Amino acid sequence: MLGTSINPIKPPSSSASWNCYYCSCETRMATLLSSTSSFDYYNHSLHFLFSPSKLHSPRILASKLPELRFPVFSPSKSRVFCESKTQEGQIRRCSPLLEKASLPSNGALASDEWKAVPDIWRSSAEKHGDRVAVVDPYHDPPSTMTYKQLEQEILDFTEGLRVIGVSPEEKVALFADNSCRWLAADQGIMAMGAINVVRGSRSAVEELLHIYNHSESVGLVVDNPEFFNRLAGTFSSKATMRFIVLLWGEKVCLSSGETHSVPIFSYKEIIELGRESRVAHIDSHDARQGCKYEIIGSDDIATIVYTSGTTGNPKGVMLTHKNLLHQIENLWDVVPTEAGDRFLSMLPTWHVYERACEYFTFTHGIEQVYSTVRNLKDDLRHYQPQYLISVPLVYETLYRGIQKQISTSSTIRKLIAVSFIRVSLAYMEFKRIYEGLYLTRNTEQPSYLASMLDCLWARIIAAILWPLHVLAKKLVYQKIHSSIGISKAGVNGGGSLPMHLDKFFEAIGVTVQNGYGLTESSPVVACRRPYCNVIGSIGHPIQHTEFKVVDSKTGEVLPPGTRGIVKVRGPQVMKGYYKNPLATKQALDEDGWLDTGDIGWIAPHHSVGRSRRCGGVIVLEGRAKDTIVLSSGENVEPLEIEEAAMRSSLIQQIVVVGQDQRRLAAIIVSNKDEVLQAAKVSSIVDPDAADLGRDKMTSLLYEELSKWTSECSFQVRPILVVDEPFTIDCGLMTPTMKIRRDQVVAKYKEEIANLYK
Repeated sequence: MLGTSINPIKPPSSSASWNCYYCSCETRMATLLSSTSSFDYYNHSLHFLFSPSKLHSPRILASKLPELRFPVFSPSKSRVFCESKTQEGQIRRCSPLLEKASLPSNGALASDEWKAVPDIWRSSAEKHGDRVAVVDPYHDPPSTMTYKQLEQEILDFTEGLRVIGVSPEEKVALFADNSCRWLAADQGIMAMGAINVVRGSRSAVEELLHIYNHSESVGLVVDNPEFFNRLAGTFSSKATMRFIVLLWGEKVCLSSGETHSVPIFSYKEIIELGRESRVAHIDSHDARQGCKYEIIGSDDIATIVYTSGTTGNPKGVMLTHKNLLHQIENLWDVVPTEAGDRFLSMLPTWHVYERACEYFTFTHGIEQVYSTVRNLKDDLRHYQPQYLISVPLVYETLYRGIQKQISTSSTIRKLIAVSFIRVSLAYMEFKRIYEGLYLTRNTEQPSYLASMLDCLWARIIAAILWPLHVLAKKLVYQKIHSSIGISKAGVNGGGSLPMHLDKFFEAIGVTVQNGYGLTESSPVVACRRPYCNVIGSIGHPIQHTEFKVVDSKTGEVLPPGTRGIVKVRGPQVMKGYYKNPLATKQALDEDGWLDTGDIGWIAPHHSVGRSRRCGGVIVLEGRAKDTIVLSSGENVEPLEIEEAAMRSSLIQQIVVVGQDQRRLAAIIVSNKDEVLQAAKVSSIVDPDAADLGRDKMTSLLYEELSKWTSECSFQVRPILVVDEPFTIDCGLMTPTMKIRRDQVVAKYKEEIANLYK
């Protein structure tokens, strides 16, 4: 049957006869395919390829189904996009600005304003067309694209999805990692009015299956053959896939037998299908007039992002185009980027924090370089980015790298570096005082005279320390800057930035702006500004965003300086959780306030004194669900203790536990090399020892923990030292590198119980 050819059907001479031509073509193809079971797997594929709303060039179809010989006619006679009857024609939902050129010439539907997220690419291509938009050095082949090229890639992918039968409002799963093709796929799905459901390759197969099925996705866009082969066995038997699109790699590398009933397209094939179809559609007046056009609305769902939280099953957060456009239009006040600035991308690009930041920066003509955790250190040195969008663990890693470099230097250099850093820390402390950026919870405002004396004293001490601080910049910090770049700012999100990191980077002249948000708020709701970078806070709310702090029991709004549950409201707050009205009702009240689940307070307003510019900034102190209640009834916020402990170079990771117990305990992952070195310095083991016994390691870590947490409100008594780090791959960290407390506690349940015996 594979050698069977189809006798050409003479194409109609007039557009009025296309309907009959379509029927004849479809009937003959259906008869041919139904005559043999060997072609059953094409039934659905050919149904949408030959349906009245989806029929495209036989040349295109022949390229997709090479074992069938399709008739090929001239483009002017054979390209069919819609029937002549509008009510039965293809529905084309469009981003009105992005696809302005292909809309009807009367201009009734076209727009010069952003109505949907993909509209940003038309504006960016017009303003920054020949500038480099993305650099993707670690895929094969490595890619560099300008803004014009990226816009065309998105348009081609959009049309390619239409060709293979994706309809508006259908969900398409996009399971892939950072790359320029991820971006084209993400925006292509959105631009045709479909909804993408996103996740990365490091998630567990069962979790991905749950997301795919719960979201009711119709097809899968997947990163590479290796990743898909990991999914294939489970997905082929437990998921319904209408099609598969492979972003990278070759189809021949896919496992045979697992997907025989599903059409598989490579990224290049989708692009080629889309390019041919776009050209034909634009060139054909009849095709444009025969289609039924719809415009994507700002309140339409753009994406469903399943939470990667530290507890419970993931929930599908429905984010609209309006939600994401709010971020795009209002983040410049936080990150005043300029055309040509370089950003380094290494967070999961599907995560809404990285994603919203990327959308925003692309509207300002930046150059984005895709990096990886493994290559981050080298890429910072090589590309020297002006900005880095990242999470606390990355800044912790940079901090430890700098500290290690200092500690392994000669005694003189080490002494000089440590002394300079201490001087700079003191200088910045006094500088914050006279600039009015010294954070306080105290609602009582100081007198004018006391404030003047306080600021004067701070200026005098800062003036004395300033020459040494300047000298430190030239002798020490300049070398650090050359190795990490980040010449304008590092933006932290996805977790709390420990105070010691905040102060350290401020001291060495690397600006770190701490921000805050949730998946449910698209995500940014607050961030520190370059001109008001209040250490220890998450800054002021961004534009059009409201905050309030309420009592956890009564819901009463609390005054500034008082701790409670933080709630937010604004245009960026989600539409709700997909198919989960109960969870939506619990998170969102009738007035649109989102319960963040975080504990915090709002800084009081002072008109004079060291805190005069801090009024209204938000301070977070932990998650309400992370609060540990001891058997004595005392509430403990573990974050304070964990952040203090992480200042030690011997402790790699820590989780404080103790729910319903008399005292706190901790699970610690040690930095083995540092622990061994510390044991040698302290003469606990011989200088040539290659290992440290478990008991000696536990004793040394307990002393280290006690030293660094001595000023905390609660002390940790027993500790459990474990060998296996908490990682994403073993399910103990989220994709944004936050520790999953519940999973850690569950894994070491018996060992924790033994600590209290």
